This record gives sequence, structure tokens and C-alpha cells, in this order.
Amino acid sequence: MENGPLQVLTVPTAPYPDQRPGTSGLRKKVYVFQSKRNYLHNFIQSIFSSIDLPDRQGATLVVGGDGRFFSTPAIGVIVQMAAANGIGHLIIGQRGMMSTPAVSCVIRKYKAIGGIILTASHNPGGPNGDFGIKFNTANGGSAKEEVTSKIYQISRTIEEFAICPGLRVDLQTLGKQAFDLENKFKPFTVEIVDPVESYANLLRNIFDFAALKELLSGENHVRIRLDAMHGVLGPYVKRILCEELGCPANSAINCVPLEDFGGQPPDPNLMYATDLVDSMRDGQYDFGAAFDGDGDRNMILGKHGFFLTPSDSVAVIADNIFCIPYFQHTGVRGFGRSMPTSTALDRVAKATKIELHETPTGWRFFGNLMDAGMLSLCGEEGFGTGGDHIREKDGLWAVLAWLSIIATRRQSLEDILKEHWLKYGRNYFTRYDYENVDIDAACDMMEDLEILISDKSFVKQRFAVEDKIYQVEKADNFQYTDPVDSTITRNQGLRIIFSDGSRIIYRLGGTGAEGATVRIYIDSYERKLIFEDTQVQLAPLATIALKISQLHHRTGRNGPSLIT
Repeated sequence: MENGPLQVLTVPTAPYPDQRPGTSGLRKKVYVFQSKRNYLHNFIQSIFSSIDLPDRQGATLVVGGDGRFFSTPAIGVIVQMAAANGIGHLIIGQRGMMSTPAVSCVIRKYKAIGGIILTASHNPGGPNGDFGIKFNTANGGSAKEEVTSKIYQISRTIEEFAICPGLRVDLQTLGKQAFDLENKFKPFTVEIVDPVESYANLLRNIFDFAALKELLSGENHVRIRLDAMHGVLGPYVKRILCEELGCPANSAINCVPLEDFGGQPPDPNLMYATDLVDSMRDGQYDFGAAFDGDGDRNMILGKHGFFLTPSDSVAVIADNIFCIPYFQHTGVRGFGRSMPTSTALDRVAKATKIELHETPTGWRFFGNLMDAGMLSLCGEEGFGTGGDHIREKDGLWAVLAWLSIIATRRQSLEDILKEHWLKYGRNYFTRYDYENVDIDAACDMMEDLEILISDKSFVKQRFAVEDKIYQVEKADNFQYTDPVDSTITRNQGLRIIFSDGSRIIYRLGGTGAEGATVRIYIDSYERKLIFEDTQVQLAPLATIALKISQLHHRTGRNGPSLIT
């Protein structure tokens, strides 16, 4: 306990018009937080003010993040403002670090009022990179739109914030620290916790660790390669996979968290996870995975770099779900996928007679279904997969799910996937990202495209490319009615669905800190198993997608920034 009560101040401020949080929170360039007076303080106060005073008085709040540049000073401000705003107890990961799945776990375990996560996920870090602040609510998941809208409205009219400037916390030392504040009856406490242990214990209760240890370090063990991309998950991989499950220490690479993630975006895809991709090529490893900055996304590769699409990943997990002991006990209540994700999961749901939910992009939609007991497993094409054990997507969980399937079936990833395609057919899927597009040009293009596909004459139109003909069966702007609370979410993406089930989807948005991102998703189903390259197989649909949208002409871009 520090000597003498600490002073609580009310500081005048002026609002900013651009603090609208998206599904992934508020993301801006680091310099925005550093250079704009009270920019960070305003947004943190808006979060606290969005919680009714009786609810936050004496409540517990969790704080963590991916360790990116600017996290430490930001945590210092959050601690000072939490104390001044009536929060009674903070739980913070040691050194301010805790993966997004672990934050969700700890919120739920300690029945906290919520959590503040400092991350910009897979976006670049460092002084010239991105910084983000995300608020999760008491269920452990991302705040719903009604909450983020309230935060935004408060940020537009904010006139003052409360802070305890003399409060200093040691983020290194595990244990509790207590502080006396003026006009407070109870001390304000901060608890620095091991960021791995609660989450690791949760995984021990989901998976058969004995079977996984045999798979990874037994007599005929599989050789795996795990790339933490210098994000927060490095210590989790080392502790759980290496120390507990017996993987050799050199199985895990890039496991030291860095503020700039080593100069590369911590984005687990074929473009950026080059260390993993290169090391998998020669067949030395049977299974590989990479994780993003905050640990909620994953990319999985088989031997010789065999690529597992996120859409196929969730479908195969669904078809083999009882290889995971957790689901043997809980049963399966439903499957879910985001609308742009391929329809591979739908075929498993139909065969197993388990309800399938198609939602907008954003994990919070899955969380609502999970809270209502309607969903057990879900995934999205953006390298996110998870279960109802928490309310966030979970990269390490997805890897352990796949290893559990491999341990049960004693087959390689590639053989398991090819058998799945034989059983259900194959969805070829790709996504083209056009990043940092002029916002006005992107919006104009999307508006004109919606007018075009909404015309009644558009349905039944036929498009011919080479020897293939596609006929439009349906075209719309996707909207979602939540089966739990009947809320309607509109304008979630323009869909063109062809008579053979193929789909072209256009979405505007993304999780970058500047400019607009135009995304085109292409999904095509083949019942007969053919081993064609994905980009070759989807080339006719890609040609149609560009022709209909006139994207290259409208945006001035000759090609996508990223293909996944």
C-alpha cells in the first residue's frame, strides 16, 4: 500500500469525431494516439462511461494485449483511469500481455465486468504501425453494436475524464498491489497474473492432453512446426506445446514477443508467415501452424506446405468433432460460419442434421448464439476458428483440435482432407483484398454495384467465360436476423449466387487503420474430386467478378494487395 491517499482529478477535454469502434475495436496509426491530445484518455473514459456507475463500482476488469508498441504507456493510463472511475479490481497479464482468447477465458473465470484488450490483431506494429483498443463485455466476447454505439456517442460529446495521475503499477511482479485513493472507502487493487495458466487449464479440460502428448512426443510422434510470428502467443506455445506436451524446443519459432513483431505484420497467411512456409516445404515436418499478433487467428499447413483453407478447417473439425473430449460431454448444439466463408460447413451440418447458422462477419454474432446455447463450433474465412469454451476465435484451440483429429485417426492432414472431399465434395475458395482504396471511390463502386444486382433483370442473367456458363439465381445485400433477440443487421455484403451454388461476394470494410478495403470472395463447389489449383479453378468466376464490378477501373487498382 502506498503512503497517503492518491488524488483523483477531473480533467477537461474536447471530443474527437473519429472514435467509432468497429467489431475489432478502435484501430488507428500509433501516431494518432501519440500526437492527438487526450485521444487515448477520451476513448478510455468513453468505455468507462458506457458502463452504468453502479455496475462498475467495485467491479473487476481484465486488461491484456499483444505487446505491440505503445501498449505499456496505454496500460498505465488505463490503470489510472480505472481507479478514478470506480473500478475496484484490475487483473492484468504480466508485462501487460495476454492473448485475446486468454482474456476471454479470464473474464469468464473471474466473472469480470469485461476486459480491455490492446491489440490491432494481424496489423503491423512498431512506431509506424497500428494500435488498437477493444472492449469485451462480461460474456468474454466483443461488445455488441449497441455498446460500441454508446461508446461512440459518448466520445463525440465528452467534456472531461477522471484520472489518478499519481498511481503507478509494477507490471512485472506477479501478485496483488493495493492503492488508497482519496474519497474511496476500499483500496483499489491490481493483480498481475500469469497470462498463460488460466487459459492452459481451460484447454486441459477440453482436450485429451495424454493422447496429444503421445502424438507429439511418443515413439511414432508427428513432427510439428509452430510459428508465433513474434506475437503474444509465443509463451503459450512454449509452455503448452513444448513444456507440457513434449514438442522439441526447436519446434516453436519466433516465440519472443516483439513490439514490432520483427518488422512483419503478424498475419498468419501464405504471404507473411514465410518462416513457416519455407520450413514446411522440404517435408521435414508433418504439421505446421502460424498465429497472429493476439493469438486468435491461425493458419495450418500439412506436409510439404499443403495448405488448409480456414473454410475447410472448420468443416473437417465439425465432421470429426467427437475426437475432442469436450464435445463428447457437452454434445453439439449448432454450427456457424460467417456469410463470406465457403459453404463446406453447410454440407457437414446437413449430413449430421445439426443446425447451421450463417452470420455477418464479426465474432460477436457467434457469441450471442453461444450464450443462448445454440452454437458449439464456428469459423470464418479470415483464419478464425473456435468453440463455445470462450467467446473469441482461438488459434491455439484450433491447432489442438486438428492434432486431436490426427491423434484419433492416425492419418496425415492431407489424407484427412482428401477423404473429406471424397465424402462431401470440395469447395474451392479464395479472397482478393484491395487495401487502402480511396474511401469515396470504394463507396461509389459498391453503391452502383448494389443498384445493378438489385435490378430484377439481373437474376437469370448468364455469364460465359471460356467453356463455362454461370446463371444468376439470386443477388442481394445480405442481412441477418438474430434468432436470439430478433435484431436485424443490414448491409453485410453484396452476394451473387449462381445456379450451381457458386458465389461471388463483395464487402467493404476490413480491420485496417486507414483507407478502405474492398474484398471479393469467390466460392465454387465441385462434387467430383479434382485436384486443380484453386486460382486456376476459380479464374472464370474471378473474371466475372471483376467485369460486373468494374473494380480495376473504379478504384485505379490493377490487382489485389493480397490473395488468400
